[in-house]
Amino acid sequence: MPSAGPSRFNILAIAQKGRLQYETVLLAASLRACDPDFAGTLFIAEPQFGPLWSGDPGIDDPAVRDLLESLGAQFLPFTNSTFGESYPNGNKIEALLALPDEPFLFLDSDTLVTGPLSAAPFDFSRPSASLRCEGTWPQPEIYGPDRTGLWKALYDRFGLDFPSSLDLSQPDDYWRRYLYFNAGWFFHESPHRFGRRFLEIARAIRDDPPEELVCQPLYPWLDQIALPLVIHGLGGGRPGPELAGLDGDLTCHWRLMPLLYARESDRVVETLHRVAAQNRVKKVLKAHEPFRHFIYQGKGRKARALFDRDDLPRREQAIRHILRREGLWTR
Repeated sequence: MPSAGPSRFNILAIAQKGRLQYETVLLAASLRACDPDFAGTLFIAEPQFGPLWSGDPGIDDPAVRDLLESLGAQFLPFTNSTFGESYPNGNKIEALLALPDEPFLFLDSDTLVTGPLSAAPFDFSRPSASLRCEGTWPQPEIYGPDRTGLWKALYDRFGLDFPSSLDLSQPDDYWRRYLYFNAGWFFHESPHRFGRRFLEIARAIRDDPPEELVCQPLYPWLDQIALPLVIHGLGGGRPGPELAGLDGDLTCHWRLMPLLYARESDRVVETLHRVAAQNRVKKVLKAHEPFRHFIYQGKGRKARALFDRDDLPRREQAIRHILRREGLWTR
């Protein structure tokens, strides 16, 4: 049985200019509102301007910085050595090395805390990540390796045991048979060990992939290709039912405002509106156009009325198509 985990852990999220800075405000405000007993530190990692950026990627709205600090967040500057502007998703990898080496939970900035997250029974010695995903990678070619061949090539490359990663209850060559995560949340007891391995594997896949991957697209999925290899190598795996609250009653990785209103639960929407209605939060969030239109000007209600949450289209692409058709799609 997993342990209850330490009473204290840190949360890491990434912020930079543009939409991420406003998303982290919503994350920080919802953490404060829905888990007031959270005892750790919310670290907001901010990439610093350097050779891997054509311009300063840092937060450019002073009101965002002031509000995040007032909500108890601590800024964590870090320098990119590997990715930067060419692959901003790599920020979540490189920022890990700047954290204190204590148990951590990474959350994408587009996450809403909807319950007492600190009560989740994490076993930080056994890393895991979100299974709320679709089979976006790999994309087998007709005359190339199948999914088994592609994933096995990666496990072999990094000296990992491939058979023990498989979910044998799933059919051969079905994507859920293979260890594959959404990188919207993941955790471990040591951000330094996890981060070093994550960086090593992601960089090797980018720079010198196995020949079986020669026809496979690596972007934007590089972090999600490397993540299962990191987790498996550190003795982790798929999350158990005890962590169902992540992507459930405790957190929601909403991703884009139109998708939140289209498919998320009434609990999520109620939490969003309650948190966003706070005057100091509202004043800052209204500066971001999608938030202003969907939360405060009614587009969210219009998007929500288009869908039956008990009978949603199976594929996200179909939801996006309906929203675009109705003029309700925005990033």
